[in-house]
Amino acid sequence: MSGRPVGYIDALDSTCNWSALKTAQSLNLSAHLLFGPTRGSMYLDEQRMNRLMERCHNLRRFQVHKHFANLLKHARGLQALALCLDHDVDVCMGDETVTLFVTRNPVFKLNIKISNAVSSVSKAVFEKVEMAPPDAIFKVSNAFKADTDPKKINLGVGAYRDNNAKPWVLPVVRKAEKIILEDTTLDHEYLDMAGFAPFTEGSAKLILGASSSALKEGRVAAVQSISGTGGVRLAAELLIRFHKAPIYISNPTWANHHSIFGDAGFDIKTYPYWDPKTRGLAFEPMLATFKSAPAGSIILLHACAHNPTGVDPTPDQWKQMAEVIKERGHFPFFDCAYQGFASGDLDRDAWAVRYFVDQGFELLVAQSYAKNFGLYGERIGCVTAVLKTPEVATKVKSQLSRITRAMISTAPAFGARIVSLIFNNPQLYQEWIVNLKSMADRIIKMRQVTFDTLTQLKTPGTWNHIVDQIGMFSYTGLTPPQVKALADKFHIYLTDNGRISMAGLNDSNVKYFAESVDWVVRNIQ
Repeated sequence: MSGRPVGYIDALDSTCNWSALKTAQSLNLSAHLLFGPTRGSMYLDEQRMNRLMERCHNLRRFQVHKHFANLLKHARGLQALALCLDHDVDVCMGDETVTLFVTRNPVFKLNIKISNAVSSVSKAVFEKVEMAPPDAIFKVSNAFKADTDPKKINLGVGAYRDNNAKPWVLPVVRKAEKIILEDTTLDHEYLDMAGFAPFTEGSAKLILGASSSALKEGRVAAVQSISGTGGVRLAAELLIRFHKAPIYISNPTWANHHSIFGDAGFDIKTYPYWDPKTRGLAFEPMLATFKSAPAGSIILLHACAHNPTGVDPTPDQWKQMAEVIKERGHFPFFDCAYQGFASGDLDRDAWAVRYFVDQGFELLVAQSYAKNFGLYGERIGCVTAVLKTPEVATKVKSQLSRITRAMISTAPAFGARIVSLIFNNPQLYQEWIVNLKSMADRIIKMRQVTFDTLTQLKTPGTWNHIVDQIGMFSYTGLTPPQVKALADKFHIYLTDNGRISMAGLNDSNVKYFAESVDWVVRNIQ
């Protein structure tokens, strides 16, 4: 058989008329025929198929049936063959085959199987791609949107809402936007690979403190990122290239941490964090894990307002953690998404990072400005690295910039201009602190009202953890069946692990929420 096979006709019906297949010889195709007791095959190379196609176009009775475009050539040729034999043709399409049922006398069936050379073209490239599991947070939001009940509450989304359950643009951000938009000297040119310098410099100063020795000694490298998620991924890429070690992530943690580090190629381990009995920090088991982890491991820490538990170590516990991490030669990596938003105090929320720097650690911090500036959709973040020497800082910054170039080319400018303007304008900066505190205070108030209402209702269990926790989220301790009951019976939506966003509560719905929790705790295990 000359030429590369394009496809073949496989006669499967035991009652087939073999002379019908052999009639292909009359078309001067010199087709290669293979016969067995009950089946036969006619192989056609591309040249012979094209010759058959040419004959097709001269047939008055030629009819094109619906079929896959990349099988058109083969199906047309076989239809033409059948029509030459004065047969009617019906076509049945399958995933990988085209079956032609040829009627009149004689009756037989032609099943077209496509060879490897053609099947690679005929199949969809992503045919075997599996459906990705739904994101837990967006799943909650979608269920909330589909609910038409007027009392519905969304406690899943990690975004601030005002007392009217509306997104809130910080007044100081509105002012900064107006100033920027009215500045006719600004353009839309690309930023440097490291980002907008006034922004990254301000970010390093915000997390480390204006009097930081690392800043004064030039041992800091800061590069703009796509908010906190992009910052964690950017830092992960740096680590996987230059300090490939296991990474230890708290259990539980923000769900996306596992996806980010898994996609980056890390060996992911976990350390205990939440104690379901005390509904607080599993401090001793956590320290024990740090002690037993291989020397030089990477320890991912939440700088403040741990997500999802809302449980933060005390300053004394942070000191003990730092001591063990230093003894084992581990590398601390802080995810800082809530500075100022957690307590309303920028310095308090940065205490752990600054303490580690003062203890001489090299470290990485992924900073986000989604929550504390309300710039969720602008995707503004920064990776700040504290190193041993200015020379190392310069090299690390160059590598972070190089990775940025490959991943996103350059970071977006508008949000960075907003943040840097507020950083560098004393009046706007003070207004920002006031805005921050108002958000933090409202969340603290919602915690207190929730706790007070549950106490008044004498809801079974202890609920001190609601007010002991800090930041946007509270790990309620509710079970998945109780979470489901809240959604089904009360139209209150939260993630299956019982985490709620306190920002979703307000004066109008907080008591309804507490009463609903009381019911599910009493009636659902």
